[in-house]
Amino acid sequence: MTAPDAQAALKTCEQSPPDAMVLDLIMPGMTGLELVQALGDKVQQMAVIMLTGQATIDSAVQAIKLGAYDYLAKPLEANRLRTALEKGLRQVELAREANALRQRLESPLGSYGSLIGKSPPMRELYQNISRVAATDAPVLVSGESGTGKELVARTLHDLSPRRDGPFLALNCAAIPPTLMESEILGHEKGAFTGALERRLGCFEQADGGTLFLDEITEMVPEVQAKFLRVLEEKQVRRIGASSTVAVSVRVVTATNRVPAQAVKDERLRSDLFYRLSVFHLELPPLRERGEDITLLARYFLEQFAEKYGRTVLPWAPDFAPALKEHAWPGNVRELRNAL
Repeated sequence: MTAPDAQAALKTCEQSPPDAMVLDLIMPGMTGLELVQALGDKVQQMAVIMLTGQATIDSAVQAIKLGAYDYLAKPLEANRLRTALEKGLRQVELAREANALRQRLESPLGSYGSLIGKSPPMRELYQNISRVAATDAPVLVSGESGTGKELVARTLHDLSPRRDGPFLALNCAAIPPTLMESEILGHEKGAFTGALERRLGCFEQADGGTLFLDEITEMVPEVQAKFLRVLEEKQVRRIGASSTVAVSVRVVTATNRVPAQAVKDERLRSDLFYRLSVFHLELPPLRERGEDITLLARYFLEQFAEKYGRTVLPWAPDFAPALKEHAWPGNVRELRNAL
């Protein structure tokens, strides 16, 4: 199907949404970016390839954020366009599979995969997860301690095409700085004192699946540089090895710090931050989740009653108000432990 301008294309998409769309950035009237924005959620169900003779990083980033699959500069090479369309159409197929899985995971009781809650902030979070889950885009999850960052990472994995692959979680704050490089890259036998056998690093262990690195700002700067290189080259060189190993890993990272402040404080390299935060998910603290507090309380009480063979007792009249009045500085983790 062809369209002479963006307005006509928008009308065509509303009547018969295509699987893929190739459009120009600069057009009379509505621009390509404005068209993608006007398509809204429909753009998640099609592979949008943006073309332009005036390529800039800002316009490319904006196009991808709005949902475009790829961004090609003119003069256009037919093979590049063909490759982009083939990959984009495959991405559309995966997105539809993820959407079907999401519908199976989401229950009317307010749960979404491993996450529980039906407050507006959580519903917004579910929507954002469903948008990015089918892609391989790196995701940075931020939020206070105890808000469920690892649960978000697991849900992203369960909704992704990599769901049959491994899910590996690693807490950077729990690894001594001297062992961090070996944990990330792995090592060969005899690479250093105490290296009695070859050990695969977390990238190789998570090959074909998802790697979740919690407290990424606790990774020492020297290892951050090597971590960035693996992300960019998709290859790992173990400590003491003479060759590299190709890896295919979807990376999800998390921090309980404000990411921009962590960069400013030099706890996180700026180039690594931009590489990790292609998509940023911010988790709301429990105190801002309203009715989710009592929803979670009932869920945990039922869990513990089943685990210990006890009867779930009725709540005292002042119990629910007391739950809501508490600030819960430890968030969901504190609520669970209290119950």
